[in-house]
Amino acid sequence: MEKNIFAKLIATAMNLQEKAVANTLALLDEGCTIPFISRYRKERTGGLDEVQIAGISDRYDKFKEIQKRKETVTKTITDLGKMTSELEKRIEDCWDTTELEDIYLPFKPKRRTRAQVAREQGLEPLAQMLLLQRERDPERQAERYINDNVKDAETAIKGAQDIIAEIVSEDERSRQQLRNAFRRQAFITSKVVKNKADTDEAAKYSDYFDWEEPLKRCSSHRLLAMRRGENEGILRISISPNDEEATERLKRHYVYANTPCGKLVAEAVEDGYKRLLKPAIETEFSALSKEKADEEAIRVFAENLRQLLLGAPLGQKRVMGVDPGFRTGCKVVCLDAQGNLLHHEAIFPHPPVNKRMEAATAVTKMIKKYQIEAISIGNGTASRETNDFIKDVLAGRYDLSPSRREEERPQVFTVSEDGASVYSASKIARDEFPDEDVTVRGAVSIGRRLMDPLAELVKIDPKSIGVGQYQHDVDQAKLKHSLDQTVESCVNLVGVNLNTASQHLLMYVSGLGPTLAKNIVDYRRENGAFTSRAQLKKVPRLGPAAFQQCAGFLRIPGAKNPLDNSAVHPESYDIVEHMAKDQGCSVADLINIKEKREAIDIQRYVTAEVGIPTLTDIMKELEKPGRDPREQIEEFEFDKNVSTVDDLVEGMILPGIVTNITNFGAFVDIGVHQDGLIHISQMANRRIAHPTDVVKLHQHLRVRVIEVDHRRNRISLSLKGI
Repeated sequence: MEKNIFAKLIATAMNLQEKAVANTLALLDEGCTIPFISRYRKERTGGLDEVQIAGISDRYDKFKEIQKRKETVTKTITDLGKMTSELEKRIEDCWDTTELEDIYLPFKPKRRTRAQVAREQGLEPLAQMLLLQRERDPERQAERYINDNVKDAETAIKGAQDIIAEIVSEDERSRQQLRNAFRRQAFITSKVVKNKADTDEAAKYSDYFDWEEPLKRCSSHRLLAMRRGENEGILRISISPNDEEATERLKRHYVYANTPCGKLVAEAVEDGYKRLLKPAIETEFSALSKEKADEEAIRVFAENLRQLLLGAPLGQKRVMGVDPGFRTGCKVVCLDAQGNLLHHEAIFPHPPVNKRMEAATAVTKMIKKYQIEAISIGNGTASRETNDFIKDVLAGRYDLSPSRREEERPQVFTVSEDGASVYSASKIARDEFPDEDVTVRGAVSIGRRLMDPLAELVKIDPKSIGVGQYQHDVDQAKLKHSLDQTVESCVNLVGVNLNTASQHLLMYVSGLGPTLAKNIVDYRRENGAFTSRAQLKKVPRLGPAAFQQCAGFLRIPGAKNPLDNSAVHPESYDIVEHMAKDQGCSVADLINIKEKREAIDIQRYVTAEVGIPTLTDIMKELEKPGRDPREQIEEFEFDKNVSTVDDLVEGMILPGIVTNITNFGAFVDIGVHQDGLIHISQMANRRIAHPTDVVKLHQHLRVRVIEVDHRRNRISLSLKGI
């Protein structure tokens, strides 16, 4: 019953068909993963994509949490003996967290309040009398309540006012009215803490020392910046509507006449607003605005991470990885086409050591000995200088013979080294290279990132990859959930080579996880390479359910059955074999001969379980089985005449690489050891909703320098008119 309600609520909220949502919820309850449902259950979901299915899953989890909360609320009110059929019905029909808490608030166990003390003193009837506002002499009536705990009429009235103030603050209508005021007109205000204004740590928050703007217009990055300043004790943040207007609106519900009782009620309403109601709603909106800002920051981070993970791979080539440095030298590693470490050494081509000739000789020897096909250079300290040095070596500018003919020389690429140091000190790196130090592991990571960014970056905590926006300030549980979903989505979109994938990559494959990933690697080590997907069933603890979820995303190049190296799921093999039989050929012929495929009428293969969506996907896969959806990698070169910020001149047009994308713009590496910013207003001659409408991570651009702020070390760039 609950699931039917959930399906209806989710379908309405997301503007989807209720049947598709109900089927998706059923699949999720069966243990199916989002990638599996999206790829292989299109008939049941009506073709919902991963984003929609993830949205359904998240809302489903939220509604289940609300259901648990409703059970707690119902039990508490029932145990107090205050449950009524009307109240029970309201709770049963409520699926909004805020509304549910408003219903519960008057019954919620709380610390001993001033109103509670007044009630214990027997002042509740006096409060009700004041609220009616019929008594002409409230002080005379208050004298009736004097006792051992209430010394005089004034004390009695103050106690009654405390009760009224709490009634006002807990009234659903009052709370909703003030929420509406916060939504319409609340301002967020930021002030610097006086004794912090001149400190070094406060300088980065100088824009917010005296800041005010409408809360509804406050962007995610500004709100998170202010909240970070508040957490560091530098800023003081408040959110408030127009207090005078909000109080007057509130009084209209409680004050009926300009009488002595009415004046006392008005005082109580003001007190309830300032002391109880406004702080409660401010706290609520503070949390809501932070949650909204978190969601936006997490969305930006997830999209950046997706673009980074799906970066163009070089593929299986023999690679030299270089972790550049000045004083400590450049750590160089040579890897085979599978990413295995063959050799490592340090070279010192830069100041202060300046052994350029020795370094050039060493690089030349390594290229020849290990038949290096590509060189991957980290983009950190000394990257630009190392890139120039390597290219000079390849061109033979050190009186050494050029490394092969120009067209045969290794290609040189610059890759992001964000997170390489985190990986090199991790347990994963120690397990891979127990006998090497962190510098070697870091250089290996730089080399492997060129070969396959996805396979290497999944080993690193996404928060350390450097493509986020205030990632350490947002809700960490929600961030991890979103990033895990993103990694899982990317891994399954690309597919995984069952015989070469690391344990860490395998654990993100649909239906696997850490234990089964380890079991697959152990089985592979003991029994040799997999020759078919069916062999997965022999892996310990990998049962039918896990096989169903993972098999379609695992690839076996060179397998006897060519479908084992495709995205066609084993459950559909018999369909393809039937097609091949009808065409009088083998499955391999069906893949290799275009005319055979074009002769197939997929309508003939529609069944109760298999529809046109699945058959269309099968035909696309037969056309290009196992095709990598990622783009081809391209070489990039910075402007040779620009290497430091001092070389920049306004109006220059330079090549650059997008390194990070935020809500307010994109950061671009132009080869001067300091990224420049293309503000969103400088991205196009039209209004755009988000920078990702124009640019993507690691995109190669040509940008114009529009301002260089040497004091703050900031570079402003533009895409307009290029």
